[in-house]
Amino acid sequence: MSDSPAGRLQALFEGHRLTPTQRRIAHSMVRRANDVPFLSSVELAELAGVSQPSVTRFAVALGFDGYPALRRHLREVAPPEPGAGEGEDEALNEYQQAVLAEIQNLRHLAGLLADPAPVERAGRLLAGSRTLPVLGLRAASSQARGFAYFAAKVHPDVRLLDEGGSMLTDRIDAAVRAGATALLCFALPRHPKEVVEALEYARKAGLTVVTVAESAFAPVAPHSDLLIPAAVGTGLAFDTACAPMLLGRVLLEAMADELPDAQARLEEFDTKAAARGLFVE
Repeated sequence: MSDSPAGRLQALFEGHRLTPTQRRIAHSMVRRANDVPFLSSVELAELAGVSQPSVTRFAVALGFDGYPALRRHLREVAPPEPGAGEGEDEALNEYQQAVLAEIQNLRHLAGLLADPAPVERAGRLLAGSRTLPVLGLRAASSQARGFAYFAAKVHPDVRLLDEGGSMLTDRIDAAVRAGATALLCFALPRHPKEVVEALEYARKAGLTVVTVAESAFAPVAPHSDLLIPAAVGTGLAFDTACAPMLLGRVLLEAMADELPDAQARLEEFDTKAAARGLFVE
């Protein structure tokens, strides 16, 4: 677990059975880790889009007497990083603010990756699956498709699952019959009900589910064996997902490191691509 304020906050929440509303509060706190030690319960409620009593109940659920006790604890265990908030320019337009928010999301991801163990474990699981289904519906379909495109260059059997419907479980069954032992899921808000149902089905079918989601408190978390969070940006009309995309590439690297013939496959592809004139030099 990262030693950043966001990492320490996430460690505080782990092990607690939180309601969906409480998960929303926790997610908002992780996203604003440098600010939350100084927010009132009313300000935190507004940030998370919940009621003030919900914030109080959240603090009690974590074992504190109330929100003031939680805030005191946060100032001790998750103080803001030096220099946080310095140089902020309120005159920045909404497009600049969205870019800077994405940069912050990437910094949070870098902090989480200070402990490479989860990614390395994911790489072993994905590489060890003879057939690898990659699931991503609606907003997450582009993340799944991008991963599957590159993964197919080093993995012998990658199967993209980017369409819902009644055939989704059939395709999961087919992957299991072909030797799949793991499934990679990209899950981004708003979370389709089909994704939750598909993950639940996949685990019952014996697959180990590795998930990339915007938060450790996402609705897919209870149906994942290994979830690695990467925040999305919410400053524009449509969410931005630079951190989940980059995390997907990191998982590709970890998987390739575990595949003994990955380099040979890449060299073979390059040779054939050159012979066919696939790319403009």
